[in-house]
Amino acid sequence: MRIALYPGSFDPFTNGHLDILTRAARIFDHVIVGVLVHPTKKCLFTPEQRVEMISEVIKDLENVRAIHFNGLLVEFCRTIGACAVIRGLRAVSDYEYELQMFSVNKQLAPDLETVFLMSATQYSFLSSSIAKEVARYGGDVSALVPPVVQAELRKAFAPPQPGKPT
Repeated sequence: MRIALYPGSFDPFTNGHLDILTRAARIFDHVIVGVLVHPTKKCLFTPEQRVEMISEVIKDLENVRAIHFNGLLVEFCRTIGACAVIRGLRAVSDYEYELQMFSVNKQLAPDLETVFLMSATQYSFLSSSIAKEVARYGGDVSALVPPVVQAELRKAFAPPQPGKPT
């Protein structure tokens, strides 16, 4: 069985992430969305919230599941039996960082492959940061994130209600 890991912070999970994931799920027998717990990164949503949202989004993809992890990616890949890491590339700017990560991972785990999937054109500009920024200022994110994520962003950026604790 060919298992792949699609790692990221996914704060939040976007339609671009979903596009890459759906395409990877057609290539591999099983894909695990690995929500990275990054102690120094300030995230809007907890790892558990991100896994819950992603799990709702992917409920119809039978060979995909989401879990969170921390530590070295290559060690997590060994733990889950992954033979490959899935990475999306949006633009040339992504390439340099991804090349560095690929090189380090290859040195640490020579048998682990990295599969790069190019972003679909309509998502080449999209990032989690952009989706959060649009949502923060009340913009329409329906073309940027799945509906369940849109609802959670709306809640996260809702103005405080008078008389209710924040």
